[in-house]
Amino acid sequence: MGTTIKVAIADDHKIFRKGVILSLRPYTNIKFVLEAENGEELLNGLAEAEPDVILMDLRMPQKDGIETTKAVSKAYPNIHIIVLTMYEDERFVSHMMENGANGYLLKSADPAEIKRAIIEVSEKGYYLNNFVNRILLRKSHARTKTIPSLNSEIVISDREKEVIRLLCMELTAQEIAKKLEVSPRTVEAIKDRLMERFGAKNTVGLVFFAVKNNLID
Repeated sequence: MGTTIKVAIADDHKIFRKGVILSLRPYTNIKFVLEAENGEELLNGLAEAEPDVILMDLRMPQKDGIETTKAVSKAYPNIHIIVLTMYEDERFVSHMMENGANGYLLKSADPAEIKRAIIEVSEKGYYLNNFVNRILLRKSHARTKTIPSLNSEIVISDREKEVIRLLCMELTAQEIAKKLEVSPRTVEAIKDRLMERFGAKNTVGLVFFAVKNNLID
């Protein structure tokens, strides 16, 4: 992989930050360009560092990861955010994904998975691991049982439904285009239209919206 991915990390524990950076040093296509111990410091450094991906802790002083993720998504929509936290509560996962995060990792993740997440959010725009997929599945089952058809006003076409279904399978726009026999530009246009319509900030937010509202089978 020839392209270097520029990464920022925001975490108030210096030892953890240094540990992550050190553990990813063998991957020469990943370059850390910014370290921050809180959200305010991260935001102040983004314009100069210009990272492609941010590894974001949730609990930080001055400005926490939740506030910072929302701020980054608004001011720098092209920067991908991977939450890297100790919080396993699915409410955090849902909230972060719906408000701009492109992936969610626990701090117990090994360096190989962190590397994989960084690469995938750079290439696809999102990273869904088994932990997040299990939460999506539980939400889907819960929604089906408790609210069978309260969202009948939300109508999407068969083509839009198929695009969302394939996005849930972690396919890229190019792969979806090939399956549906359309151009990648058409897939991107469908995705962008759905994101704008449902107020999703990224692909992951669109997937969460679709699952929560029972839009796909």
